[in-house]
Amino acid sequence: MMQLLSFFKDGIRQMAHGGRGYWLWLIGLTVVIVFGVSNYLDQFQSGLVVTGMSDQVSWGAYIANFTYLVGVAAAAVMLVIPAYIFHRKDIRHVVLIGEGLAVAAVTMCMLFVTVDLGHPERIWHMFPIIGHFHWPASMLAWDVVVLSGYLFLNLTIPMYILFCRYRGREPNPKIYLPGVFVAIAWAISIHTVTAFLFSSNVGRPFWHYALLAPRFLASAFAAGPALIVLALQIIERNSRLKFDRSVINTLGLIIAVSLQIDIFFELAESFNEFYFPTAHTVGATYMFFGLGGARGIAPFTWGALAMMLVAAAILTVHPWRRRMGLFNLACVLTVIGIWIEKGIDLIIPGFVPTPIGEVFQYRPTAREVVICLGIWATGALVFTLLAKAAIPIEMGAVRATDLPRQLSGPQELSRPAA
Repeated sequence: MMQLLSFFKDGIRQMAHGGRGYWLWLIGLTVVIVFGVSNYLDQFQSGLVVTGMSDQVSWGAYIANFTYLVGVAAAAVMLVIPAYIFHRKDIRHVVLIGEGLAVAAVTMCMLFVTVDLGHPERIWHMFPIIGHFHWPASMLAWDVVVLSGYLFLNLTIPMYILFCRYRGREPNPKIYLPGVFVAIAWAISIHTVTAFLFSSNVGRPFWHYALLAPRFLASAFAAGPALIVLALQIIERNSRLKFDRSVINTLGLIIAVSLQIDIFFELAESFNEFYFPTAHTVGATYMFFGLGGARGIAPFTWGALAMMLVAAAILTVHPWRRRMGLFNLACVLTVIGIWIEKGIDLIIPGFVPTPIGEVFQYRPTAREVVICLGIWATGALVFTLLAKAAIPIEMGAVRATDLPRQLSGPQELSRPAA
């Protein structure tokens, strides 16, 4: 018990030490969080009427971000599989970064759902024993189970591995590998359940198609690794953690293939929509071309498709993908394009037009935007603090007091010459 307490104390001590840039980053995030909390308190007092949502469009920016971030959380498995299934030692050295991003993403998911609730203080009604969880009949209950379980797995498995490093021992595969295998299946389940949460809304035909869950997974395995690539480069520039270029190459191939599959799914669904129009087609028409003069999201739809096509082209052509400037541009375009695809282009056409044919334009208010930025800043803060504590322990720079510290552990890899 004392060793565990010492482990947490040393981790917190690492979080509390850093240079000027580190503290400016934390202060900036804190300021954004404070503004977000302030706006949320006003929303909590006044109700969701202060948002752009209404009876016609009851899901907006909050659920759009939630849907996107579930995919980011699930994408950590793209590091876990090659690291533990295919025994890629180069990727195993950075897999904790992906799991830290998953923890931050699930935290943001839960916060976005919380701010989307009109009365979050009544959530205790869902708690087992004191309330009525309504599981397994409720898809929302399934979502709570898979998200909570995934958060637990991504906290406990890295914690065990880091604690073993801290004590100077090698982690026992018999202890953590079963959890790794469960986490792999669980990662797929969290986004599948989210897709089912949409398609189970029988009054919203736009979400009624069998490709929704596969599209969710394909887009997740493109946007998530793209974020991981960008995060790894930022961490490498601001810490002693180094990683081999083979990690970037592997993630680049994963992003390229996943993005190609996602684009193919979107084109296949569009053909099905417009070749034989049905009630499902009306939402797609609004998404691509607008209805009755209302073209609120059509520019975003075409912009996202263009971003994804450009990113796919860069990632598919090997000489372009090897150029880090173009590669990073492709990652940024992937992240933004898929955010639009799984956010604006998924949520809004499901409500517009309404079942009675009303075209109601939804635009998030400034308060919604500030609250969203506050939650994103919270996720960035969680990820920063986790990485700040984990990297020195993983590298051997922080050890238990009765063990010698290493100036550079085996996790510090040298980048091969280009």
